[in-house]
Amino acid sequence: MIKVKDLYKAFGANEVLKGVSLEADKEDVTIILGPSGSGKTTLLKCINFLVRADHGTVAIGDLNVDTRHATKHEILGLRRKSTMVFQQYNLFRNKTALENVIEGLVVVQKVPREKAEKRGKELLDLVGLSEKFNVYPSKLSGGQQQRVGIARALATKPEVILFDEPTSSLDPELVGEVLEVMKTVARQGIAMVVVTHEIQFAREVASQVIFMDGGVVVEQGAPRDIFTNAKEDRTKKFLSRIIPAYSYEI
Repeated sequence: MIKVKDLYKAFGANEVLKGVSLEADKEDVTIILGPSGSGKTTLLKCINFLVRADHGTVAIGDLNVDTRHATKHEILGLRRKSTMVFQQYNLFRNKTALENVIEGLVVVQKVPREKAEKRGKELLDLVGLSEKFNVYPSKLSGGQQQRVGIARALATKPEVILFDEPTSSLDPELVGEVLEVMKTVARQGIAMVVVTHEIQFAREVASQVIFMDGGVVVEQGAPRDIFTNAKEDRTKKFLSRIIPAYSYEI
């Protein structure tokens, strides 16, 4: 379970998050939509404490943390329960696919290398890269690199995986393979919070959809309600720009 309550974050005079809240149970897939600059990526970074929110709380499982007063121990605890998949793959260029996947297990969690490699191979097989164990990132396509990143995210058995537009850096023909892997992850019983514009993917796997704009949650609900019967004009206008058949009238 993940619960975010009243997150605020400003960079100088720029208020990026203005009291954002969300809640998701285990196995839920939460899709976050919104225009550029709406605060979506900052929200994910605040959940994972890559950026410290100015105010609010983040709870994952039984750990509830006040962002303003969070200790290093509490931040580490949240990071052990969550992980993030970025737009850019952030792989170690001098390590093979398998070495990238098991790095956190061996170095941070001190898992014996043989055991870590066994899990790493299982995960690379899960994301369709069973023949790429010993291949370096420079020899992998963008889609394959992102799949390595997803396998790495799964390695530590997180309770929540945060995805920040994981297909935005990919050529169009590679998007589908990553989305298929994400559908597989969605069946693993791990809560997922996904910033994306992939509407068909959202329709197929989302438990809930959140639309953000101007640093606030404008509307949230089930995919069927948001994509066919949105209530807020700002939501309708946004969807009309990215869904060709969506009708928007004031």
